[in-house]
Amino acid sequence: MASPSPQPRGTDRRTFLRYTAGAATVLPLAALAGCSGGDRDPSTIRVAYQQFGSGTLMEDWINRTAESYTQEHPDRTIELVPIVASENDYFTKNELLMSSPRTSPDLVYEDTFILLSDVGAGYLQPIDQFAPEWEHWEDTAEASREAVTAEDGSIYAIPTHTDTRGIWYHKGVFADAGLPEDWQPASWEELLETARTIKEALPEVAPMFIFSGKSQGEKAAMQGFEMLLYGTESRLYDEEARKWVTGSQGFVDSLEFLRTVFEEELTLSISQHLDPNIGETIYTRIIPDGKLGFIIDGSWISQNWTEGAPNPWPEWTETMGITRMPTQDGGGDGFTTLAGGWSWAIPQYASDPQISFSFLEALMTTDNAVKRAIADNHITVREDVAEVEEYRSYSPTAEFFTGLLDTAYYRPALPAYPEVSSAIQQAMEMVMTFSSTPEQAAAEYDAELTDIVGEDEVQEESA
Repeated sequence: MASPSPQPRGTDRRTFLRYTAGAATVLPLAALAGCSGGDRDPSTIRVAYQQFGSGTLMEDWINRTAESYTQEHPDRTIELVPIVASENDYFTKNELLMSSPRTSPDLVYEDTFILLSDVGAGYLQPIDQFAPEWEHWEDTAEASREAVTAEDGSIYAIPTHTDTRGIWYHKGVFADAGLPEDWQPASWEELLETARTIKEALPEVAPMFIFSGKSQGEKAAMQGFEMLLYGTESRLYDEEARKWVTGSQGFVDSLEFLRTVFEEELTLSISQHLDPNIGETIYTRIIPDGKLGFIIDGSWISQNWTEGAPNPWPEWTETMGITRMPTQDGGGDGFTTLAGGWSWAIPQYASDPQISFSFLEALMTTDNAVKRAIADNHITVREDVAEVEEYRSYSPTAEFFTGLLDTAYYRPALPAYPEVSSAIQQAMEMVMTFSSTPEQAAAEYDAELTDIVGEDEVQEESA
């Protein structure tokens, strides 16, 4: 899953919270660095995860579980390993931790888009001996189980949740620009026309935002580019032929849309787009201040406005509208969305996989999953959670975004995808900075894709 933009507090600021029988102490980074592989205590469970900005939702979830878990298992200790970093940096730092027995966590939070790449690199171990016996494995949606299963059939993670994407728009901005409150664009051209209307009527407001460029990492590829591409007849990967696609007209058209947005200045400045932390600024200031018309984004972003958020915005339920992302010209089903998700995995160098999985089970009880979904605006992948009334009614947007799942597209669940995503981000940046035309950037992408996967693994779209 591509998640809300984090706010780094310095690339080396990692804090380790240690729980023993419900009591918490804070450990410095040196406490982990000073351990050696031979000194690892299998009763100590290190849990690594991404810390998003100033939010504490993940920490609260793990802390709550750790307190009850260590009371039931007084001989075990939970060490929280929050990695405060931008999206791309999180993946890199997480892999560095997992690469050595000395620093490896025992349980790690993995975006499903990077999971199989980490499997291919040898960072993770299969959990075939645990997952099928877990009481909620069969409750988990088939597509989510497939996302954590490698090509060899081995299971490598337990899915936590999924997400979908659409368009969030500011009703106040729309009203001031003379646009309808109940808005549903039917094509990309209608998106552009709406943005142009906002620009003309409200010069001080950025009409729209779409995550773009390398600084935005996977958000740019998934929430930006692929929300466009999958609204065309083109795809990144041909499932039937089992080949990556080159020579894609939809790829060029998607970049052309992006070029128009930047050329006509229908969005924030290029420098703001290149800021890896722009997402948090948008959620906490730009949108609440009524300075953005609409944004193509995920189901979870209202977590930034809830009562427990760093900058609560209770008016969001009345101020923000949500609508579906149209296909290029209204063809196909008329609308499109991408679905992703996160998961818990056990690193190759975990001290005791069985103990690690026991804490994973504690994290993923029905009650815990419901509370986590509500706190973080998640869409569940589990039938047992979906049946809980508290979950079904927790958010005014839950039904809308859950309803998008039936027709959602998923990123190619292949080890090469993270590198392909990086090549997409590069193509976007070449266009948004006007260093290349859409056609040139698409050609560069095709060449890079071929280098990544090999000539035998690609085929022309028309083939």
